[in-house]
Amino acid sequence: MKPALQLRVQSQLALTPQLQQAIRLLQLSSMELELELNLALESNPLLDLDEAGGEADEPVELLAPDEIPLASSIDAPSEAADATPDFDDAPLDLGLDRADYRTATDEDGFEPQDAAAEDLRDHLLWQLNLTPLSPADRAIGAAIIEAISDDGYLSETNEALVQSLAGLHAVTPDQVEAMRHRIQCFDPLGVASRTLTECLGVQLDALDAQTPGLAHARSIVAEHLETLARNDRTRLGQKLHATPDELEVAIDLVRSLAPKPGAGYSNTQTEFVAPDAYAHKVNGRWQVSLSPNSQPRLTINEHYASLIARARRDDANYLRGQLQEARWLIKSLKTRADTMLKVAQAIVRAQSAFLEFGAEAMRPLVLRDVAEEIGMHESTISRVTTRKYLHTPRGTFEFKYFFSSGVSTVDGGAASATAIQAMIRKLIDDEKATRPLSDQALAVELNRRGISVARRTVAKYREALNIPSSNDRCRLG
Repeated sequence: MKPALQLRVQSQLALTPQLQQAIRLLQLSSMELELELNLALESNPLLDLDEAGGEADEPVELLAPDEIPLASSIDAPSEAADATPDFDDAPLDLGLDRADYRTATDEDGFEPQDAAAEDLRDHLLWQLNLTPLSPADRAIGAAIIEAISDDGYLSETNEALVQSLAGLHAVTPDQVEAMRHRIQCFDPLGVASRTLTECLGVQLDALDAQTPGLAHARSIVAEHLETLARNDRTRLGQKLHATPDELEVAIDLVRSLAPKPGAGYSNTQTEFVAPDAYAHKVNGRWQVSLSPNSQPRLTINEHYASLIARARRDDANYLRGQLQEARWLIKSLKTRADTMLKVAQAIVRAQSAFLEFGAEAMRPLVLRDVAEEIGMHESTISRVTTRKYLHTPRGTFEFKYFFSSGVSTVDGGAASATAIQAMIRKLIDDEKATRPLSDQALAVELNRRGISVARRTVAKYREALNIPSSNDRCRLG
């Protein structure tokens, strides 16, 4: 074959720096976006933060799907990006008394600070430091506390603890065991235990000797925990030679104990989220507006921009480059806000029944549905729905919460997985404690309500809700 030259015309999407920046900003959460903008303000002299910012866009009334003009996707930006709505409208009243929660101060002018959460280790070390001990015992106690798990149990052997202290003090396993028993009496009671029986026994030993049911409770903890877990009260009463009333008192006493003494102490701080959009009902129709902080206001520094014409060539080239980057960033932010608003509108349109009636009315919704409705690519919708939150009268939810697959119904429709999970939870909440519903019984009840679902599907949804099986619920009841 002779070599030859051929001309071929084809179109190919190029990931320009502008497009890459728009995609990256779109997938950032509000906290990450704020950090990104702070870095941009520090590095680009042509950028300024508008002090008059913080206003919300005007609530947008939802249109029917056939009334929505298709928008150009962020994956292929065009001149439509310039048609971003103006964000200089009336502020949204969020009931904050015109004070931003991030800048609120007390009467003395000091900003409130969240108290640092005290974890189990800090709580135990504080008690250890208040206890009169020899240097060796204090070192043993510190080593034990360091080895305690988040649940409050100690898995390290005494010999291993002795070896860990070899470079500091010469101690024996008996000294470690004696110190462990001392720590078990710290708050919370039972911490540093090795088994559940030991943990519960320490808590019972701390009770007054006249506590009703104490003797039977000690017997249950020492020898019959498995029988109690099976909720076999008849066999338990026979083994303890106790009347039903005495047995009930003893069981209630055991169940009042803490099987995981360290569970009340966590070193993880509560994470707070700020909504990116708000859904509220006005005159019988649902409206959506962006949060005041979801569209940070950046402007061009006119002073530096005016210096470009008078600056030397090198300085002028630098300022022109910074000016171009500033304009790209501002345009990308407007595109991000516009895209987020359109996705939030589409979600509220699709899930208006959820807003009215709750999770049981949730409709099946997938990324493709929203992508086709607003004329964008599914990958764009996926980026927008990640770590973005919508505030509704029923609570604040991540955008992704409103998406779920569907299960067919007998009338040819579909019910979302979220709605089915809500139905399962309601059925279990309403069941009799002595006769919990099995997965098969739940499937039968859902089928009776018109939802075609198999027992295995019910079991999968129940496990996703962290609800025990019917046998385990019977034991817990």
